[in-house]
Amino acid sequence: MATGSPRRERMATRSAERREVVRTRLIESRLTPNAISLTGFALNLVAAGLVLERYYFLAGIAFIVGSVCDTLDGRYSRMSGKGTPFGAFLDSTLDRIEEGIVLAAVCVVFAQDGKEWAAGAVVVAVLASLMVSYTRARAEALGVECKVGIATRAVRVVILAVGLVLAKGASIVDVELLEPAVYVLAALSVITVFQRIFHVRSALNAPPAG
Repeated sequence: MATGSPRRERMATRSAERREVVRTRLIESRLTPNAISLTGFALNLVAAGLVLERYYFLAGIAFIVGSVCDTLDGRYSRMSGKGTPFGAFLDSTLDRIEEGIVLAAVCVVFAQDGKEWAAGAVVVAVLASLMVSYTRARAEALGVECKVGIATRAVRVVILAVGLVLAKGASIVDVELLEPAVYVLAALSVITVFQRIFHVRSALNAPPAG
């Protein structure tokens, strides 16, 4: 135990030093959080176009990479200290647009194939996903933290990404998961909206502490 402790301390010190070097280089670089956000937006536009052309696997890859950019921009903002109020606003706005664009493309494909129920499920998924974000924003405006629910953005991204990369003819696996993924996405998003509504109602009706 005694011999291992100094070694762990040295490793922790070197790790902290490396993080500080990375942080310093990021601060000095020209890369901005907004640039990462816009890159994610561009990739999601590409994903939507690939969906319309029925290149589902490539669309799934573009959607995944674009969604990773959406995750990294916030972390980079905090790490580099380059974050701004407008950048946070832009990030949240683009997140909503990106999800809607890709799902809209999926809806068009379903409509072209005569899959009316699946197209309807996409519409429900889009509306419910927007409401998931809206309920959180309204709750926080009332002073209530509201991150509860099954279908957070990360979960929704995973569901749609799996559906795209495992769509019919998209990969070497002969399965069709895009349509089931849309139904699951719609159902879980609706459930999440109600979870957040009930959570906020309970929080606002709770007796004050003390």
